[in-house]
Amino acid sequence: MNRQGRPTQPIEALAIAPDTFTGNRALRIEEALIFEIGRPEVTGVDLDEPAAFTARLGGLERRDIGLPGLSEPEAVRHYVRLSRMNYGIDSGVFPLGSCTMKHNPRLNEKMARLPGFGDVHPLQPQSTVPGALALMAELSRWLCELTGMPAVALSPKAGAHGELCGMMAIKAALAARGEKRSVVLVPESAHGTNPATAALLGYRVESIPARPDGTVDPAEVKKHLSNDVAAIMLTNPNTCGLFERDVVAIADAVHAAGAYFYADGANFNAIVGKVRPGDLGVDAMHINLHKTFSTPHGGGGPGAGPVTLSAALSDFAPLPYVVTDADSVRLVEHAQDGDGKPFGRMCAFHGQAGMFVRAMSYMLAHGSDGMRQASEDAVLNANYVKAGLRDLMSLPFGDGPCMHEVLFDDRWLEGTGVSTLDFAKAMIDEGYHPMTMYFPLVVHGAMLIEPTESESKASLDLFVAALRALTMAAKRGDIARFSGAPYYAPRRRLDETRAARAPVLRWSKPAGQEAAE
Repeated sequence: MNRQGRPTQPIEALAIAPDTFTGNRALRIEEALIFEIGRPEVTGVDLDEPAAFTARLGGLERRDIGLPGLSEPEAVRHYVRLSRMNYGIDSGVFPLGSCTMKHNPRLNEKMARLPGFGDVHPLQPQSTVPGALALMAELSRWLCELTGMPAVALSPKAGAHGELCGMMAIKAALAARGEKRSVVLVPESAHGTNPATAALLGYRVESIPARPDGTVDPAEVKKHLSNDVAAIMLTNPNTCGLFERDVVAIADAVHAAGAYFYADGANFNAIVGKVRPGDLGVDAMHINLHKTFSTPHGGGGPGAGPVTLSAALSDFAPLPYVVTDADSVRLVEHAQDGDGKPFGRMCAFHGQAGMFVRAMSYMLAHGSDGMRQASEDAVLNANYVKAGLRDLMSLPFGDGPCMHEVLFDDRWLEGTGVSTLDFAKAMIDEGYHPMTMYFPLVVHGAMLIEPTESESKASLDLFVAALRALTMAAKRGDIARFSGAPYYAPRRRLDETRAARAPVLRWSKPAGQEAAE
């Protein structure tokens, strides 16, 4: 019996369960690829033969589109069955560290679908969309207030896009000063997009090592500072789940060298309403609306990564940007129509408007006190998980308090015959998406857990109990429970290295299938 008083099914259950004719196991449906179940002669859409025309694609046009033919019930069933195989924040605890898989309130979705927002087209005249512009202006005001910076660029469409925007503003500001600096400092625990962004803009990246406690030492930063350093890109709280306590000293040193301070805002969810990054000396910071203000996360978008800018960089905000005049709100689309010195445009239009509505809905629903409590609860939940596991799992940076995520390493697995990956796969059998594994890279066998403020004490208690059970199973040598996991998922363990190095991206009909037809 487990701690909830119900029988725990043994791993051997799959071996003794009877085979079924269909391959299905009750409501766990064995679903084929859509190309395997489709029939070209069946279609829900009638496409007329086009009139004669001359192709202009140089022979690259597709003669056979290759769409699978399904009736409407078949199509609906297919995607519903696939959706049951997905794990999402609506399914259960999603403990990914550094990704903040926060619950998306349905109220936000309802607001985003209001006709006045959902039916707006980016090419409409400004005079026809005053409500949308007013919302953008209000969102800008809240973001500036929460970060303590005077300007914001709304158009970036993701965190990495926001990083690019902030660093391009820094590059433009340096050019305006007549300087061409070539180095960007990046702590070794940073998100991988930080050095990638700097390299994309032509900078040479210098890595800043962490102290034994996982934070950055101002003295180490000073060793790397010179007249050739353009900026430092620092995440705070950092990717080890720790607040950079010397951030003000680091900012002062960077500014004294004539460089700028870029803050990766991926972990802003831990400090909203508690700390304003601008007050710490930050010059630019992107904000992942999906991580901090509950807009949908992942799935290829649409994302939104607004960037707030200090007074030193505000003139260089990209087009378009919102301006609030005495009696109206307008969108500056061309440099000559505003007072700034924009470095250009990040994208064709104005950003992801639906994400703006969702984020604004979240802010208004919570208010300043509610957002502050969300930050406090996120930190509380992470420390609660840490307290529940620290006697069994090893901590790389001591037993002090963490921020919104707790970082474990794999030292406790030594001698068990169980790897970090094995442990992650066994979590799937328990009904949980694994935490972030092997990141940050500064910790061997990292296991980074971020429960977020969305989880109740009851859900965290069950999560901790499940991890404790797995931990004790590993330590007592129950290797079979881990080596073949997951046993109960729709698919067994993949060769992930081979899948990454030799992906099969296009379905082709099996050789024997044509003969059977």
